Amino acid sequence: MAIRINDAFPYPYVIPQAGSETGGVALVIIDMQKDFVEPGGFGEALGNEVTPLQTIIPTIKRLLDTFRALGLPVVHTREAHQADLSDCPPSKLKRGNADLRIGDDGPMGRILIDGEPGNTIIPELAPITGELELTKPGKGAFYQTRLHDYLEERGITHLVLTGVTTEVCVQTTMREANDRGFECLLVEDGTESYFPAFKKATLEMITAQGGIVGWTASAASVIAALTSDEMKDL
Repeated sequence: MAIRINDAFPYPYVIPQAGSETGGVALVIIDMQKDFVEPGGFGEALGNEVTPLQTIIPTIKRLLDTFRALGLPVVHTREAHQADLSDCPPSKLKRGNADLRIGDDGPMGRILIDGEPGNTIIPELAPITGELELTKPGKGAFYQTRLHDYLEERGITHLVLTGVTTEVCVQTTMREANDRGFECLLVEDGTESYFPAFKKATLEMITAQGGIVGWTASAASVIAALTSDEMKDL
């Protein structure tokens, strides 16, 4: 039987029974890569304070452990480009007025290049065998990736989203998923931004007008629902 996260906002979020007409649920962890999260990385080199992003690591880890223990699907993403930048549009490559750009040598290797040290997922949240790790050339996790096919093949219709940054890659992915018919919940304390006001505004935007993009809830609420007696039947 399906279960409900009753204190989700703007109204209860229903997690369906796996294999039913409404499908199952997966955890999506977006761009928890060293260059964005760790001191000395690209994010800090641009003048951002990375401490807020580090505070969500234990929260995401608790969610990750819960999904693993229940045998539920987990997806990890990294924003990354090929070494020759052939998959990076000129508009993205030239955007901004920063001293460091995509492909340049940064504190942890070439910036946003697949295979560079800074482009790897932090050790605390590293993928394990059986979990999908996607490299995405855009902000959203669906653009030029096999995420949609992966979810459809497994009957996944509901996504629990975490990661960074709230207003860019997380929100873009959630909007992409919403347009494709997925029911999405963003974990309030499992996402973060370099700019607190941007996170606050994003949470308000996605839940406005009766959940125009989706729901939000705390990690504790998600974990409590997943580990409830009702969830044992999913």
